[in-house]
Amino acid sequence: MRRFTIAPERLEDGRVVFDRDESHHLARVLRLRPGDTVIAADGAGREYTVRLETVGEEATGSVLGVRSRETESPLRITLVQSVPKGDKMEAIVRAATELGVVRVVPALTARTIVTLEPSRWRDRARRWQRVAKEAAKQCGRAVVPPVEVPRPYADVLALDEPADLQLCLWEGAIGDERSGSVPVATLAATLLASVRRRRHELTILKAIGFERGQLAASIMWQTWAITLIGVAVGIPAGIVVGRSAWRFVADQIGAVQPAVAPIETIASIVAAAALVATVVALVPAWLAARVAPTTALRRE
Repeated sequence: MRRFTIAPERLEDGRVVFDRDESHHLARVLRLRPGDTVIAADGAGREYTVRLETVGEEATGSVLGVRSRETESPLRITLVQSVPKGDKMEAIVRAATELGVVRVVPALTARTIVTLEPSRWRDRARRWQRVAKEAAKQCGRAVVPPVEVPRPYADVLALDEPADLQLCLWEGAIGDERSGSVPVATLAATLLASVRRRRHELTILKAIGFERGQLAASIMWQTWAITLIGVAVGIPAGIVVGRSAWRFVADQIGAVQPAVAPIETIASIVAAAALVATVVALVPAWLAARVAPTTALRRE
């Protein structure tokens, strides 16, 4: 059955009066007639089965049944969204509604490009509310999240509403020191595997007269060469790919914040890679130095 939305106050004594927008949609677009049955959601979690009685500027119908839908997420998420340029806010409201957000709070930040009079912002909010209503109808939600009138970001923070968890999604978070843990761990695994494959060769070198210091130097040069190549290729490639990905995302959401590659983070990754290379090289060198030359020759 076709789905429509109604305000709770439009239901009284078992009869429903649809607003002008919904009445126009069911009469002019869908060409429904008296006697047809539709679903009317009140935006608060209840759905009514309604038989249409009159179809005109304000369609009416009688309620045949009601049910409560338990499809809402137990997580009550409020989205505070900086207003992007163009019509991208409509796409954000639509996606947020489909994903289960219960409230959308548009915010005007220092980087907001759009500037309008207060009355124009109220018009925008009403349009975004219609988008949320249509998205709820399409995805089958019985609850329509309210979309508030945009306000300055400082005013949003001043609300200080209680929340179990507050998250700020910021592209600059890529500079977190933990972001280097994955590449450093990958480098450690690569170096360790490479050096362990050469342990037998190192014992042969010891058998023909190499001392422990010479074995350690051989391993160090190998691991540092691998580290240098990895850093020289991996960091520039990561920056290029990361900036390209961010430009694509920023264009979709209307952001103007440029992608930044923090020098401190790059330096910390290089330093950590050098430290890891040194530590990883010492372990197999020590193991190789312990193997007796006769054992190495016997393996040959």
